[in-house]
Amino acid sequence: MKKNSNSKKSLSSQQSEELLEILKTRFEKNMNRHKGIEWAKVQAKLEASPEKLWSLDEMEITGGEPDVVGFDKKSGEYIFIDCSEESPKGRRSFCYDHEALQSRKEHKPKNSAIGMATEMGAEILSEEQYRELQKLGEFDLKTSSWVKTPKEIRELGGALFCDRRFNTVFVYHNGAESYYAARAFRTSLRV
Repeated sequence: MKKNSNSKKSLSSQQSEELLEILKTRFEKNMNRHKGIEWAKVQAKLEASPEKLWSLDEMEITGGEPDVVGFDKKSGEYIFIDCSEESPKGRRSFCYDHEALQSRKEHKPKNSAIGMATEMGAEILSEEQYRELQKLGEFDLKTSSWVKTPKEIRELGGALFCDRRFNTVFVYHNGAESYYAARAFRTSLRV
């Protein structure tokens, strides 16, 4: 899928059709992630929300493989999360946030996890969301993903990331300014 060159956060009708087909195919291949949810209803919501479709395209083109993982009955929103087997390739080697990016004197990464997630119109996963994702399959067996970091930890210069090893989800810490080739971030989007 080609990146939309418009500064406007919308897709052409052809791009929308292509993305909807990708999402539908993934939805049908992974029914265990969204029991009781009908694709037609999800598609109707997506078609009524062009800016959300644009965000899903951003998630897709950076390697996230977004899929529906739930439905919030209170808000009436479907919840999409990056379900790529490993952390998304197009989002690796980023530090945690803008403050961390600015603090680097040399060898600055291209962006930060929080910065890029915001640009995409999505949110970085919390530790709780990450653990819920791991109940749907085995993710990040070779890579790791930044997760939302509590304010108290971030104020001291740290940031959290998670992975899955030995059939267990682990939460670790690093300096927020650090970045690694095998670490990216996963996002969620409500539609």
